[in-house]
Amino acid sequence: MTTKQAPSTLQKMGLDSPMALALHLPARYEDETELLTIEEAIAQGRFNSAQTQGVVIRNQVLFRPRRQMVVTIEDDTETLNLRFLNFYPSQQKQMAVGVNIRVRGEVREGFQGPEMVHPTVRAVAPDAPLPASLTPVYPASVGVSQTIIRKAVTQALRDPSLQDSLAEFLPKKLMVEMLPGNDWPNLQAAITYLHQPPADANTQALLDRTHPAWRRVQFEELLAQQISLKRAHAIRRERHAPSFPKEKKQSFEEGLLKVLPFKLTQAQERVWSEISHDLSKSFPMNRLLQGDVGSGKTVVAALAAARVMDHGYQAAIMAPTEILAEQHYLKMKEWFEPLGVQIAWLSGSLKVKEKRHAQEAIENGKAQLIIGTHALIQESVSFAKLGLAVIDEQHRFGVRQRLEIQQRVGSELFYCHQLMMSATPIPRTLAMTYYADLDVSVIDELPPGRKPIATKVVKASRRDEVISGLQSWLSKGLQAYWVCPLIEESEVLQLQTAVESFEQLTQALPDFKVGLVHGRLKAEEKAAVMAAFKSNEIQLLVATTVIEVGVDVPNAALMVIEHAERFGYAQIHQLRGRVGRGSADSVCILMYAEPLSLAAKERLQTLRETSDGFVIAERDLSLRGPGELLGAKQSGDAMLRFVDLQRDAWLIELAQQAAERLLAEHADLVERHLERWLGSRAEFLKA
Repeated sequence: MTTKQAPSTLQKMGLDSPMALALHLPARYEDETELLTIEEAIAQGRFNSAQTQGVVIRNQVLFRPRRQMVVTIEDDTETLNLRFLNFYPSQQKQMAVGVNIRVRGEVREGFQGPEMVHPTVRAVAPDAPLPASLTPVYPASVGVSQTIIRKAVTQALRDPSLQDSLAEFLPKKLMVEMLPGNDWPNLQAAITYLHQPPADANTQALLDRTHPAWRRVQFEELLAQQISLKRAHAIRRERHAPSFPKEKKQSFEEGLLKVLPFKLTQAQERVWSEISHDLSKSFPMNRLLQGDVGSGKTVVAALAAARVMDHGYQAAIMAPTEILAEQHYLKMKEWFEPLGVQIAWLSGSLKVKEKRHAQEAIENGKAQLIIGTHALIQESVSFAKLGLAVIDEQHRFGVRQRLEIQQRVGSELFYCHQLMMSATPIPRTLAMTYYADLDVSVIDELPPGRKPIATKVVKASRRDEVISGLQSWLSKGLQAYWVCPLIEESEVLQLQTAVESFEQLTQALPDFKVGLVHGRLKAEEKAAVMAAFKSNEIQLLVATTVIEVGVDVPNAALMVIEHAERFGYAQIHQLRGRVGRGSADSVCILMYAEPLSLAAKERLQTLRETSDGFVIAERDLSLRGPGELLGAKQSGDAMLRFVDLQRDAWLIELAQQAAERLLAEHADLVERHLERWLGSRAEFLKA
């Protein structure tokens, strides 16, 4: 690779400045500070990486059993074979006979004696000195070698501009008071140490990221995030939003409470009171409404929409899938049409004429309540007077999309209020870091009559028993779901499996009507099947995960999830919440195929033992990390690079307190700290 190419490849990785290179910290380390004789390396045995060196005495390309290069080296003590199954002509030249090379790898017994397979190789002088520090191994893209990154990082660490970028400006008094007894180095020393740890460094602490040098970096990163969130919280309070106090005259809000066929639970009353208080303020609400599946978040969102419409403003409800958005549309129609509310429906599958008609109604203000999918944040949608945006299953949208609706609805005059809803509880550590700018309300009580769901774990070999049990279940007049396995690699395969299950169950249950719904169906076909299931014309619904959220059929009290081991915590928890909505005892059967991985075994066991969404969310966080739960992966920007929310939870509170102190006592340093750590990424923390 030429020197001209190197900068461009590094730039593609975002390594375009000394600071970016300094913060590109190693993923692991190799110990090249010790050199063994070949005899010692062989004696050390398998599963231990060793470094040795010798002169090449043989270099041959063999073709049995497949093309490979075998190089033999020797020193004064022994000989060693190096085997390469993939190699380039340049490597043959590098390891020509007579060249002295230094190699690192695991020695094992081969067909022709001790060997290393694909070791790292360097041509060196016989008396070449050993490095004084551990050798860093960096995260890299294809085509960017470790050598290029190491050289660039070493150069960056010597760059005079980096001394300013890493200068110690956090007040010593604050650090001592906030972190009593810490033995952390200053930032520049910490970063230099992580790039060039000495030979006697605590390698395990470096790998675990619990070393004092790592702690200093993690604290600084968390501090930047907390400052940004707290500042965003303060900035939001300076923005102007329309105020929506409770109207005394006959209103949509009062009318809605009268037409509802149920009374609000205490938890719903409490949460509505919190939202009502926010809506009466003259700055935009930014509230997250959490509640387990079936806890009644939709009716609270409807009350918020009614309040806004009472003041002559529009309300919009956005959901991530058409099936969920449609459930909202049908529910809102049932509640609001008798009150004379004009509702617009907008989704990607609408015909051009229907879409244009809906867009005109939204733009001229005839549509008071707008419900739809991502189509609501398309360029062609312009609201007349939007006062509230409700975003359901907000984590499914990604940070950029949440920002987009916020930015689109804002104007020089006012911002709209935002209510985000999630049936996936936010783990405490996630709430403290990524959601610290939000006010959080929790519906922690299920509506009366809702019964707990019994969860059973069953081997796939007992499928016939499950179908037999299903038959007696349906004979009682109850309905059921049969969810087909998630096959992420292929939607076609997933559809094929759903069709096969549908055909098998249709044959096995001739006395009952079986329906099929999947992602490839047109919206109207899907709606027709769902309507038939809801009216009990269909007794068993075979489905892919399109029914994960938003389906409400109280008579469906049994769910079978096929190949449950392929689903994640949150998906099964969401699916399971589709049953248990009526008065009958409800059951969810998790059917799995053997052998089970340890992770799948633990997942199914947890889901069998608990229906507590918060416990499940914590387990999900430890398994998948914050990116997927937040939707941050969709934004393309990982928010915290060096912090693990579970391992470093204790640091979060320290960073929160330090952020408050810094904002209150050292406002002049805040910008410098944010620029150092976040740069342009700070906007994501305001979502």
